[in-house]
Amino acid sequence: MREVLLLCWRDTGHPLGGGSERYLEEVGAALAAKGVRVTLRTSRYRGSARSEHRDGMFISRGGGRLTVYPRALLAILAARFGFGPLKSVKPDVIIDTQNGVPFFARLVAAVPVILLVHHCHREQWPVAGRLLSHLGWWIESWLSPRVHRGNQYLTVSLPSAEELTTLGVDSHRIAVVRAGADAIPAQTKIGSALTRAESPRLCVLSRLVPHKQIEDALHAVASLRHTYPDVQLDVIGDGWWMQPLRDAVHELGIEGSVTFHGHVTEERKHELLSRSWVHVMPSRKEGWGLAVIEAAQHGVPTVGYGTSKGLTDSIIDGVTGHLVSSPAELTAAVGELLADPSQRLLMGEKARIRAGEFSWELCADGVGEVAASVADGRHLAGIVTPVHSHFGTARTA
Repeated sequence: MREVLLLCWRDTGHPLGGGSERYLEEVGAALAAKGVRVTLRTSRYRGSARSEHRDGMFISRGGGRLTVYPRALLAILAARFGFGPLKSVKPDVIIDTQNGVPFFARLVAAVPVILLVHHCHREQWPVAGRLLSHLGWWIESWLSPRVHRGNQYLTVSLPSAEELTTLGVDSHRIAVVRAGADAIPAQTKIGSALTRAESPRLCVLSRLVPHKQIEDALHAVASLRHTYPDVQLDVIGDGWWMQPLRDAVHELGIEGSVTFHGHVTEERKHELLSRSWVHVMPSRKEGWGLAVIEAAQHGVPTVGYGTSKGLTDSIIDGVTGHLVSSPAELTAAVGELLADPSQRLLMGEKARIRAGEFSWELCADGVGEVAASVADGRHLAGIVTPVHSHFGTARTA
């Protein structure tokens, strides 16, 4: 495979960029490092350049939240006739990211298209309003599976693959390549007894948007303060739901127990994780849960909801953390870990071992294997485990 075009509605520089954008860009950067020519087409936002080179990739931007889709399709179509912002892009394959809505690149592309779906958005669509939520879910659940009935699908976890089959996607066209994780910055101390806070300390690492349900972590802190009056919660991340969360903290009377750190550097993120006792991830829906692995790198177990689907893959229940089904169970599970240092340490160390199984290089190799197979006219299915790099042979399970 010589060249690939990546489509995503946002990039990691966008104020609302998150894990799905991170996945695509880490894969793109790793592929570029292996000699593949990589172009990312995405939207513009305040302060962004129309185009730039970053991490070995060429990034082309155009359009906003909704217009990014038609603008990208026009750019792809124009490139076929030798003009437009993508006129020099001649991909062997296109990876079209469906964050609820796909670009429908297959309608205008002259090359094979892979549809990247992190998870289905049924539970998240309501935040878009009644009309848009119904339209969005119809596109995601009915229109897209029919338009892409012959395309290769790519997702990040087995639960997400299972969700796709419920929408009518054939399982023999769904490849699973789990996300990687960055190495801990060299100047940051790895989580251990030496870095842990002396008093109970929880953390949430997340974009601050409604479906992440950070409120459940706040309620857990309010309840746990009766037993652990010095418990602290670090909320790491930013987003448009920040003010409602601050209001919730005030209403619960826990201002002294919660710190909103906002967007932080990688070094600061890992420093905060290394201090934590337990990572809480109360998200309504996740495709995988990269934050679970990042916390695990520091020996920190995670408590999250099994109903979020993706966390059933990133958390081994009862081994590397706890999967629960309600806010009350979330609070109880966190309290159990705070009260039992030996269990917390054992789970954390098992989580650390499992975190070592994931890297962005392996992830990029897996995606590269899928892309190379599609370029050759073959579909892959199941978990893709690269046998060796440079996309020579893939093993699926």
